[in-house]
Amino acid sequence: MLHIAVVGSGPSGVYTAQGLVQQDPQVRVDVLDRLPCPYGLVRYGVAPDHEKIKSLQNNLRTVMEHERVRFLGGVQVGAGGIPPAQLRELYHAVVYCIGAATDRHLGIPGEELPGSWSATDFVSWYSAHPDSVADGFVLGARTAVVIGVGNVAVDVTRMLARGVAELSPTDMPQAALAALGDSKVAEVHMVGRRGPSQARFTTKELRELGSLPDTEVVVDEAELAIDPAYVDPTELPAAQRRNVEVLRGWAAAPPRGAPRRIRLRFFLRPVELLADGGRVGAVRFERTAPDGHGGVTGSGRYEDIEAQLVLRSVGYRGVPLEGLPFETATGTVPHRAGRVLRDGAVSPGEYVAGWIKRGPTGVIGTNRPCAKETVTSLLEDLPGLIGREVPEDALPALKAQGLAPVEWTGWLAIERAEAELGASLGRSVVKLPDWQSLMAAARADAR
Repeated sequence: MLHIAVVGSGPSGVYTAQGLVQQDPQVRVDVLDRLPCPYGLVRYGVAPDHEKIKSLQNNLRTVMEHERVRFLGGVQVGAGGIPPAQLRELYHAVVYCIGAATDRHLGIPGEELPGSWSATDFVSWYSAHPDSVADGFVLGARTAVVIGVGNVAVDVTRMLARGVAELSPTDMPQAALAALGDSKVAEVHMVGRRGPSQARFTTKELRELGSLPDTEVVVDEAELAIDPAYVDPTELPAAQRRNVEVLRGWAAAPPRGAPRRIRLRFFLRPVELLADGGRVGAVRFERTAPDGHGGVTGSGRYEDIEAQLVLRSVGYRGVPLEGLPFETATGTVPHRAGRVLRDGAVSPGEYVAGWIKRGPTGVIGTNRPCAKETVTSLLEDLPGLIGREVPEDALPALKAQGLAPVEWTGWLAIERAEAELGASLGRSVVKLPDWQSLMAAARADAR
């Protein structure tokens, strides 16, 4: 029997486990995760009002409940946990699917002012990620600026504009629901440094902004027209062309005077966050123009947009895992078709898949072919892996290290506790928001 560890239980990790057990009946997979809950960004990154995408958990569950797949949550790999070198001794092979755990910074003055956050922080808060310690995002805010025009930017913009009646049926934690319900944010600016034809959001996500109750989307036709591809979108790929059509419709629509407004802005590059009373009070942008090569150039003209809340959504970035090689420039682990490279040479038995392999690109489904490539490489390497002696079961060795893994029954206990919490609040499922409550629920099953 071949024993393989997959580190990370998000889509890339689950798809890797699925490929391994489907293609080789002699493979057993332990899926290790630092958190006591599986599913990665499907649980902690997908917006709570996106039930269809969140339902992907049902497909991932099928894999995790396979007889030759075992979930071991609450297992830290790297600093403060089990080192990769030691993990390698417990399994014939280890596949790292650890994602991209941090966000990119703007690198501009004032970015660290109170009231300025990464979109990652905001998403973690309303998704009940147990590492989230931030709060008070919307407290005292009347106007928000979201910097970025990708799907995450659309998500956080939508969350700021949604009412409590629409969010209550979701699994959003109670404290976040109450805070957003009390929010006084009436205007959200979502701002991109390039034009509408280069925005990274999908048309489906974009259109959702126009369907929010008591909210109108405002777009300036003159600002959009700076983009030559907006004026004549016929040569654009279908997705970008649909985006332009949606924006064109909003630009032509008369104002409705709705209580909340979402303003989509383009060709504005943030250059400074301005303070007001020790907190962020505005964002200074420089007007940009197309440079003819897919980028933009500064114009020397500036505009200040008032904001008591600023969320930057300009991309994710991988972080080093102690004991693994890392390419700082790309934020990825060096590899060849998923095989980890150390000093340019293949490191036997070590593999990567997902964002830590290719960078934070693509959608959830992109992880399937990425995982498939890595699985193919690993199975090709079987003759050189199977000869190593490893324990028949790594769990006793992990426990001997002082680890107390949360197994699948512990996760099911967490699910039951979240259903009970929701029922007690007159809602459906409500996520447990912190480590203490998650671990208490998981351990309750063991008593």
